[in-house]
Amino acid sequence: MYDVIVIGGGAAGLSGALALVRSRRSVLVIDDGRPRNAPAGHVQNFLTRDGTPPSEIYAIGREEVAGYGGQFADGTVTAVRPGDVFTVELADGTTYQGRRILVTSGLTDVLPEVAGLAEHWGKDVLHCPYCHGWEVRDQAIGVLATSPMAVHQAQMFRQLSDDVTLFLHTGPELTDQQWEELAARQIAVVQGKVEAVEAVAGKLTGVRLESGKVIPREALTVQTTLRAKADFLVDLGLKTTVQEAFGAVFGDAIEVDAKGETVVPGVFAAGNVTDPMAQVLHAAGAGLRAGAAINGDLIAEETRLALAVRGS
Repeated sequence: MYDVIVIGGGAAGLSGALALVRSRRSVLVIDDGRPRNAPAGHVQNFLTRDGTPPSEIYAIGREEVAGYGGQFADGTVTAVRPGDVFTVELADGTTYQGRRILVTSGLTDVLPEVAGLAEHWGKDVLHCPYCHGWEVRDQAIGVLATSPMAVHQAQMFRQLSDDVTLFLHTGPELTDQQWEELAARQIAVVQGKVEAVEAVAGKLTGVRLESGKVIPREALTVQTTLRAKADFLVDLGLKTTVQEAFGAVFGDAIEVDAKGETVVPGVFAAGNVTDPMAQVLHAAGAGLRAGAAINGDLIAEETRLALAVRGS
């Protein structure tokens, strides 16, 4: 039995766990070892940790949590069941019980169906100018359009390079205003569907259209579909909600209040599972906030119980 079970050992989960163990709560962190940013070589825009490999940040976080008595279990959570306390079940059949649950399981990036993208994901196939933009500055950058967000992406990466090409692919037709704006910023536009990306010695070299024509590129920006890793919450009746931007659906997430609490009492969530656009630093802050809220929630419960005993 634990005061809190944290599902997910990334930045949000470890930050929440740290706040809780420092408040003398018994905490178990369950992690499947598959962080979203595993393909990336470094974490960027994390003050004092800029350029640090994700694995190093998580290793340091584990050490800090363990130093205050926090415990860890490696495995994949398949179900969380309600009751007087919550029961968490892993894929191997192991179960744990906790008074509160903090869900920080993150999300999965679903890539567009273009041959070769997966092999280059997190390296020279990118999605965020703040995560990887500096690393591809001044390179020949392509933007793959699959939704209305592509024009925005093209303008963002234009800040980083004079050589940006928007591939219309399966994206919507451009408006007259968008054509004018792209032309004004000297962003090239290529019509036609993209078939694959090409590479030499593991390095992206171009984008091949269905026509067979190859446009030389050194990096390609894509929009992924951001799917919350939350299927294991079905027994709680907790569902994800659709997330939209620029008039298009880009993923789903768990809704929480300002403290990180879900609609299910006793279940909190933080990080990318609630905020698909959050970077590592944002996720860490949200985890800390949720951890503090859980401690406050437990204190309120313990005070009610103490009053009941005193009254009897």
